[in-house]
Amino acid sequence: MNVFVLNAGRCGSTTFIKACKHINNYSSEHESRCALLGEARFDYPDGHIEADNRLSWLLGRLDRKYGDSAFYVYLKRNDADMAYSFTKRYASGIIKAYRGSGILMGLPEETDPMSVSLDYCDTVDSNIELFLKDKTRKFSINLEHIQQEFPTFWELIGAEGDLISALAEFDVKYNATRVRSEPQHESLLARGAGKLSRLATNLPAYIKNA
Repeated sequence: MNVFVLNAGRCGSTTFIKACKHINNYSSEHESRCALLGEARFDYPDGHIEADNRLSWLLGRLDRKYGDSAFYVYLKRNDADMAYSFTKRYASGIIKAYRGSGILMGLPEETDPMSVSLDYCDTVDSNIELFLKDKTRKFSINLEHIQQEFPTFWELIGAEGDLISALAEFDVKYNATRVRSEPQHESLLARGAGKLSRLATNLPAYIKNA
C-alpha cells in the first residue's frame, strides 16, 4: 500500500518524513519525484510514503493512478501560522508561483503578503478536502498535536519499526523558517533613544570644536 501525505506546505512535512524513516516496512521520501513528467511523476514504489505539497495541484492524476487503493494523510497546521511562514518565503517557492504571473495572474505586487498566503492556504486545503471526500482510507493530522496523533497513523498503516525514535524527530526543527532573534528586533523608539543618548554624550566635543 502507498501512503500520500497531502499538505499545503510549511506544516511539518519534512519532519513527518524524517519520522517515517524509522518505519521498517515502508520506504519514505519528501518531494522525490516533483521534477518528473508524465507517468513517471506518479511512479512511486509499492509500500512507499510520499510527502509532496505539489501533489495538491495534481490530484486528478493522483486519483487516476491510485484512487482509493492508497492511504491518504491530510497534514494540517493552524492557517495563520502556516500563512505567516509563507510570508517569510514570499519571493521563492510555491507561494511565488501562486501569485503575480502565476495562478493569481496580474495580482498587484503591493498586495498584502499575509492575505495572499492565507488565500493560497485556503485554496490548497479546499483542493485536498474535495479530493478526500470519497476516500475510505484517510487520516488527518494537525501539526500542533502531531506527537499525540502520529502513533494512530502508525497503527492505521501497520507500520513496523522504532516509534519512540520516530516521535523524537518532532522535537527537531527541520526546514524551519528563520526568524531573527529578539535582540535584533530593535524598535524605532529604542533606536531613536540610542541616537539621542550618543548625541548628548558627544555634544560637549561638538561645541568645543565648533
